[in-house]
Amino acid sequence: MASDLFCPACERTYAAGVDEPWRCSCGGPLELADRPLPEGPPPAFSELDTRRGLWAFSEFMPISREITLGEGFTPLVSAPEWNAAFKLEYVFPTGSFKDRGATTLLSRAAELGVERVLEDSSGNAGAAVATYAARAGIDAEIYVPASVKASKVAAIERAGGKVIRVEGDREAVTEACIDAVEGTETRSAGTERGRSPRQAGGGWYASHAWNPAFFAGTQTAAFEIAAQRDWQVPDAVVLPLGHGTLFLGVYRGFRALFEADWIDSMPRLLGAQAVGYAPIADTIHGTIRGENGLADGIRIREPVRETEIREAIAETDGDAIAIGETQTERELDRLHRAGFYTEPTCAVAPAALREYRARGVLDDGDDVVVPLTGSGLKAVWS
Repeated sequence: MASDLFCPACERTYAAGVDEPWRCSCGGPLELADRPLPEGPPPAFSELDTRRGLWAFSEFMPISREITLGEGFTPLVSAPEWNAAFKLEYVFPTGSFKDRGATTLLSRAAELGVERVLEDSSGNAGAAVATYAARAGIDAEIYVPASVKASKVAAIERAGGKVIRVEGDREAVTEACIDAVEGTETRSAGTERGRSPRQAGGGWYASHAWNPAFFAGTQTAAFEIAAQRDWQVPDAVVLPLGHGTLFLGVYRGFRALFEADWIDSMPRLLGAQAVGYAPIADTIHGTIRGENGLADGIRIREPVRETEIREAIAETDGDAIAIGETQTERELDRLHRAGFYTEPTCAVAPAALREYRARGVLDDGDDVVVPLTGSGLKAVWS
């Protein structure tokens, strides 16, 4: 039975169903009401059924396995030049970590009997949602910036998704998608945002930023990192940070492992934002002038779950810094020469690792994991 939705801000609960709202009436993002935790000690790695991919951790997930392409258990490999381990999230079916959230998101949509989903994305999440919607036999409409890379549009369209290009910044794309979800006539009549998509006549909002089912998938990155290290937690994880779908997923995953007594500590979570799109880093360290145009995947000025991101940073003794375009380009070249063929946004995290060490936030001997989040093949047709 599908989990109900719960608002942490006002404690209101909404029944699961096709007509469920995409956010609370108080304006806050919703969460899945169920938070299952397994009993007993963690299994040895050899006891995990890795053939199930990330669904090997279904005991932690309040969603049944419905829509899958075998995603999960991406490699965790040594990266000597960085004195770290890289988690190769770019080897997923659609070439980005967003498949983690798409499999749980579309599985919930299938559970609820959804027939049409809408999503707004800079490209990777849209490609993942469209692909998994195709797997589910669900129609998908994806709103993207007009400047989106042609390769990402092709991935959406070849999966049968309908692409809607929107002029303006990333926030304008979200606004246009929400208008479509709720229906412009309903909006003009003064209807409060967040009402049921079925009532508004738009579709189910499969937002990777708003929909809590997405985070049920991204938390599995933490489960895999811990399992691949025999349940030994790294000192820190350095991650790209836009809307925080992976950052918060990793935080939630490690927190769940800690609450289940499968690990005995939490790693520090260190974010890497793009200069010009770094609201959290700017608050902590001051604003850096300029704009990082290469890191298109994290150019977010108003993260939906910003409060939760700040809490995750505070609770893990973490941090967030802004990385410039020159740093990103230099690190991208290093990655490619070392055999890691990633897209530009991925380079902000290893660039941030260098910066954190230069600032003394991390020591050279600290045990660090860095996820590489998107394939360089997606940038070929840009």
